[in-house]
Amino acid sequence: MSLFSTLNTGTSGLNAAQVAVAITSQNISNADNTSYTRQRVNLSASSAVSSGGVSVGTGVTIASIVRLHDEYTYAKLRSASTTVAYDTYNSSVLEEVAQYFPDLDESGISQDISDYFSSWSDLSSNATEGSQKIALVQSALTMSSDIQTTRSNLRSLQDSVNTQLKTSVDEINSIGQQLADLNKQISAVESEEGNYANDLRDQRDELELTLSKLVDISVSKGTISSDTSVDAKMTDSGTDYTINISGANLVDGSTFHPLVIDNTSNASSYYSIYSESQDGTKYDLTSKLSGGKVGAMLDLRGRVIDSSVNGGYPQDGTIQGYIDNLDTFAQTLITETNNIYAQSAQDSMQSPNLDLKGNESLKNAYNNIEDGTFDVIVYDSAGKEVARKTINVNSSTSMSDDTFSTSITTQFNTSTDDNADNNSMNDVDDYFTATFTDNGTFSLSPTTTNSGYTIAIADNGTNFPGAIGVSQFLTGTDASNIGVATQYQKDPSSMEGYSAPISGNNVVANAMVQLQYSNLSFYNANGSVSSDTIEGYYSGLTTSIATDASASSSSLDTNTTLYNTVYSDYQSTSGVNTDEELTNLIKYQSSYTAASKIITTIDAMLETLLGIKS
Repeated sequence: MSLFSTLNTGTSGLNAAQVAVAITSQNISNADNTSYTRQRVNLSASSAVSSGGVSVGTGVTIASIVRLHDEYTYAKLRSASTTVAYDTYNSSVLEEVAQYFPDLDESGISQDISDYFSSWSDLSSNATEGSQKIALVQSALTMSSDIQTTRSNLRSLQDSVNTQLKTSVDEINSIGQQLADLNKQISAVESEEGNYANDLRDQRDELELTLSKLVDISVSKGTISSDTSVDAKMTDSGTDYTINISGANLVDGSTFHPLVIDNTSNASSYYSIYSESQDGTKYDLTSKLSGGKVGAMLDLRGRVIDSSVNGGYPQDGTIQGYIDNLDTFAQTLITETNNIYAQSAQDSMQSPNLDLKGNESLKNAYNNIEDGTFDVIVYDSAGKEVARKTINVNSSTSMSDDTFSTSITTQFNTSTDDNADNNSMNDVDDYFTATFTDNGTFSLSPTTTNSGYTIAIADNGTNFPGAIGVSQFLTGTDASNIGVATQYQKDPSSMEGYSAPISGNNVVANAMVQLQYSNLSFYNANGSVSSDTIEGYYSGLTTSIATDASASSSSLDTNTTLYNTVYSDYQSTSGVNTDEELTNLIKYQSSYTAASKIITTIDAMLETLLGIKS
């Protein structure tokens, strides 16, 4: 073993200490960088030299520079990030929804409903008072406007979520492309044995974590190993790498497969999300994507979209459910109000233009029409009932086609002895004629022999007059277009609270007052039928919204706590501990000083040796 060999041994120690100081400095510099994984120098003894039966070491070798990354803890952090991102977005949107229903502050739709029925109560006590009619129409307008506004706010929020969905999917694709590019760079750096692309892997982990906040992902890394010489944790190594989203590969090594988002087939412009194979075949992922911000968006907005159903709007989703329930509430309020108002005798009656064909079954066209009967009643100018006819409705009844069942118009216009007096000239069809036009308008018009007679409809559970809107006080079909009949807005005095046109008759107004206490049938969008009062059904909707918002907030608090625990665990392994690094810095400084001492000692020995020779 020569002095020069020993000098090289000291030099290797000097270099090792210098590299260790450099890595420690790198760690300290990135102490506040949450995406940085601390690194360590992995040292090993250089091969010994054997001479004369004696083996002497030749110094130290820098085996590798590794990052202290625990893949198991990191996977838990990634999963926790997905959950917290979902809850954060979900809670934020549901809190906004709750603000649209300020019914706990003696304001909002609940108060409007109370005021509306209170106005009917005032009219019932004085059915001819003009000021009462004006107040009633105004309260009905306020209620209708607030229902429309609330529904519009919900739809606008749903539209906003849909727009943000496009942005988030674009972000997913951008991250996917960056990950594929990083994988290519990592493969290039690590193609030479002993090289570790630590900083590139940190960048990849950061992108993974960002991606996990957008959507639940499955990450497959070809090699998971443990370097016990530095740390016993399991870390990722090798270059095999795949990211899968709901069964579709987004990233496969250095290959990127973008998600496709499209809304061209939907009248609503609501997006569906697809994966696309190399042959151009699309696979719908809209119903499969879960977790993260995108999962929350889809659960809130709705996933099931059929361009031929519901105008291309979702058939599910939390916000869509609120809209559907508000529509159901408004539909029932409109129908039941108009069922009663149809009892008020009119000179003639006419429905709006209906989206209905003459040969179409009423029960197929309207989800709230039931089997049963309704009575058509004719009054003379003195308010005396002069004729009454019962009209039947069954599963095949249509407006004007008699193929499967006698139609509404045929039943109405057929000459029958309604009074059972053997007089064919004083029956319902003698005073009024029923018509149904091609544009979907149903009307009851006076005949030429009619002189001062009026007509009314008393429903016996079919919901026909209210669903068809043959005599409307409230107009519209759901929460999007509920309103008050234009004629009553222009002239409130023209609306009446009576059934028969007799002074002092307040049958209709009293029935309206009683309506608020009656258990009604609410025909939900999912096909179910709920039985409740008007206030009870609406209260159930607002309670559901408040409960959902509260539950989401509680879930966020819980999962945030869990995330913080996992994050602390992850940082204890991969994060930089400044005190520990400063201790290492002192240690490596001492190693450097000691290695320097070796070199100065050998230098002195060489000088002594050269002095002997001289």
